[in-house]
Amino acid sequence: MADAAPTYRRDRPRLPAEQRRRQIMEVTTRLIAERGFWGLSMQDVADGCGLTVPGLLHHVGSKDGLLVAVLDHRDAEDARSLAAELGLDERQLAGGDRRRWRGVDLRRMCAALVRRNAAQPEIVRLFAVLEAESLTPSHPAHGYFVARQDQILAVFTELAEGLTDRPGSLARQITAMMDGLQILWLRAPGSTDLVAEWESAAELLFGRPDGA
Repeated sequence: MADAAPTYRRDRPRLPAEQRRRQIMEVTTRLIAERGFWGLSMQDVADGCGLTVPGLLHHVGSKDGLLVAVLDHRDAEDARSLAAELGLDERQLAGGDRRRWRGVDLRRMCAALVRRNAAQPEIVRLFAVLEAESLTPSHPAHGYFVARQDQILAVFTELAEGLTDRPGSLARQITAMMDGLQILWLRAPGSTDLVAEWESAAELLFGRPDGA
């Protein structure tokens, strides 16, 4: 006889709105990383948070709205972490002024991104799964990932100016190298050191650091 499905209490103490929203984001992130967006069940998210589906919809509106909320939440978390790592004000990263990158070089930016990702494999898996799924134009995150790729390439290209006469090409190579290493790392997390592999790749892309 199959094991009975787990039951979830729905009489948990009422959480403040911000705390409940963070809980929803964390549960959804884990489930999408495991199953992808198409395999995501609103019932499972609700169960994981001790809510009914109508209660969950009260917070996120719809399944598509839940996906957008998760992506926005992760972007905000990563922006805070990256700003702290680079010694920038978080608002500088969100701005369109070129001066926001003053004092930040491309190699340092990439190293900070890799260290951040190495510390959160579940989030990297989430983005890897969604990025692959969203190659289909009908996917609700298709536009998000197109815009995200354009933004990343624009920033890397800007920071690559002066390093090469083809900054756009270097930006694309860096993006491809980082994405490829992350996939290898996700498939064999115990045998791949993401940070060490990136540092080795960075020497091919940028040369040895000064003084090395």
